[in-house]
Amino acid sequence: MLRIAVITGYFPSSAEPWQGRSAYQTLRVLVREAEVRVFYPHARYPSLFKLRSRSYQQLDASYSPPDVSASYFDYCALPLLSRPFNGWMAARALLPAVRAFAPDLIFSYFLYPDGYAALRISKTLGVPLVAEGIGSDINRIGGFVTAMHTRAVLRKADYLITVSHDLRAKAIAMGASAETTRAIHNGCDLAVFHPGDRLDARRKLELDLSAEVIVYIGRIDRKKGLRELVEAAVSLRSKRPNLHTYLIGEGPDRPLIESAIQANNAASYVHAMPACAFDEVALWMAASNIVTLPSYMEGLPNVVLEALSCGRPVVATNVGGIPEILNDECGRLVPPRDARALAQALASVLDKGWNANAIAARGRRSWEDVAAELREVFDSLLSAHP
Repeated sequence: MLRIAVITGYFPSSAEPWQGRSAYQTLRVLVREAEVRVFYPHARYPSLFKLRSRSYQQLDASYSPPDVSASYFDYCALPLLSRPFNGWMAARALLPAVRAFAPDLIFSYFLYPDGYAALRISKTLGVPLVAEGIGSDINRIGGFVTAMHTRAVLRKADYLITVSHDLRAKAIAMGASAETTRAIHNGCDLAVFHPGDRLDARRKLELDLSAEVIVYIGRIDRKKGLRELVEAAVSLRSKRPNLHTYLIGEGPDRPLIESAIQANNAASYVHAMPACAFDEVALWMAASNIVTLPSYMEGLPNVVLEALSCGRPVVATNVGGIPEILNDECGRLVPPRDARALAQALASVLDKGWNANAIAARGRRSWEDVAAELREVFDSLLSAHP
């Protein structure tokens, strides 16, 4: 049986059990036909630097999500200062365990530091590496050395996967080989994300049955366009007095977004909600009239795929891979950082009748589909590396 060592911090941990859902869901399928083990590198900071940020939380080494075997390894780091060396330090921490596992192939999500650590280990062990770029590891590279190491992964990995054609083009422009780079869109759990009854979902969530409901689900980060979303909701309120907007999630900019809500006296209709459990995401989508994602940049966001599978129209920004899965037949695209255009698109979608089943048919892509395409890459690569 094929033995795959997965080197990534883009995966559930005791500190962030919701992190890396796309990786986790894909690997849950791959374990049916391969021996898969995740090696999670975790930056451990001296107590002096341990702030309240999630990045500094200590991980439970015994934690492992269902179905996928995972091990968590600390490596020493300093905020910002050690960033150029984090890939090297992570590789040093992981190498003995990966060597003992004796993989046929190494697979890595996120290009730096995870992918760079995987590259060093693959060269040491003489096994092929498949690296995957997921978005911010290509779109937002911090610093010259980080960029240098990221380009090394792009050039030297035996195969590169990106989650969108947009990211593939950027990776090739940065030095990846077009012949060994492939875009594989994410999927979703079709048993969970499918059209549901809106009124029934609202009863379960105790929402107004007659309201117009806009839902954002994700990280509370200003780069997700949440200030523009608050501004758009405020501008729509005078003509749509029964409009309610729900911002569901946690993140570093919650105080900033809550302040924007309060400054506009909008707390009665713009609701900053805590993060919901994974099994409630589909319920919120079913309860909505619109799911929105007004980000400044993206790879290929799972939330859009999930909303479409739930049969809900999406209003999102025309960035990254979003235009590859969203058009006027299932929602609206708007420019980033433009609250006025966002408000107009939201109003347009609210005014239009939508066929949930037709939208869901466009979004039907499962994690089995993703795993099958990955397995094609793995098999072709291993046939060339007997």
